[in-house]
Amino acid sequence: MKARNKIYGLFAILFVVALACNAPAGSPQSTEPVVEAATEAPVAESAPSSETEEPADVEVVHVQLPSVDVASGKVVYDAESSGTASDKRAPYGDSYDVNLLERPFLQDMTYVPDLDISSFSLAKDETWFYVSVKLIGFDPNNSPGINYAVELDADKDGFGDFIIWAQPPYTMEWTASNVQVFADKNRNTSGLSSTKSDAPISTDGYETLIFDGSQGIGDDPDLAWIRMVNSADVTLQFAFKRSLAGDVFMFGVLADAGIKDVTKLDYVDRFTEEQAGSSVRDRAAYPLDELFSVDNTCRQAQGFEPTGYEPMGCPVNIPPTAKPNQSQQPTQPSGEGCMIQPSECTADAPHYWPAPHCACSSQPYQP
Repeated sequence: MKARNKIYGLFAILFVVALACNAPAGSPQSTEPVVEAATEAPVAESAPSSETEEPADVEVVHVQLPSVDVASGKVVYDAESSGTASDKRAPYGDSYDVNLLERPFLQDMTYVPDLDISSFSLAKDETWFYVSVKLIGFDPNNSPGINYAVELDADKDGFGDFIIWAQPPYTMEWTASNVQVFADKNRNTSGLSSTKSDAPISTDGYETLIFDGSQGIGDDPDLAWIRMVNSADVTLQFAFKRSLAGDVFMFGVLADAGIKDVTKLDYVDRFTEEQAGSSVRDRAAYPLDELFSVDNTCRQAQGFEPTGYEPMGCPVNIPPTAKPNQSQQPTQPSGEGCMIQPSECTADAPHYWPAPHCACSSQPYQP
């Protein structure tokens, strides 16, 4: 028994010596536990997927281009803030409850003239509608990065149906490469009501992309265009096919260097006025807070005679009925439906702008 144990002991010693001899010379002694990596079954190699490759540039072939010479249309004036910019305020025109925003300012109330819409107009030919926009400034390529847009309301209910959305850079030549068109197919661009702010609610605005001029998205590669214009009366011009919204609609213009998200329009439905702030100093919400760097306009009628009661519609000056043998005299616009009345206008802002503006101005009322 003892002899057998001695043999076993000798084998053990020889086994340990053999291990020591086979160890690599100079191998460091690890003080950390060695964790064996789990082995996985081999995966067969496949050909590289085209989805992981860089997308190739899309070559968009255009068939029709807008005209170089565009006729002028009826000019619609917007509230503008150049005269009161040094006071860090808008004079009027920011009527939050009816989705009229006059906020061509950064959040700290620094004025950006290239955000400030002065006027707009519409002209047409056999194929195109042209919307011309005049800015107070002269540089649409201003460093904040300003998006400009035209909103189309095809059924005149205050809910936008299409938005033509352009991004910088802008050039003097007609281009579609920086233009998109979105549609609102579930009728919620104005929240619950087209006549007031419904904030705070969450909707998806213009949720459907129907045209992208840079990617060739859409049935018509020539649907919408934009260009800069070197003119005293026009800064930017949009062109879009008459097939987009038909010949009867309402249209307005937007300049946006703030939120810049069409799925969040209308912005007045995202924030209460207290959250958004105000650009008008006598408003309790002054100064600007969460909603800034945006300017929009009332909506002008195209293809029909407006009554003046269309939601978001531009004011309509209806002349009074003259009595027999009595000449008609210019009358002060009515303050009906407004908190601010014509009698409250002062010497520095003597001209009254009726609903939906409801404000006094240094500029005469332009219907």
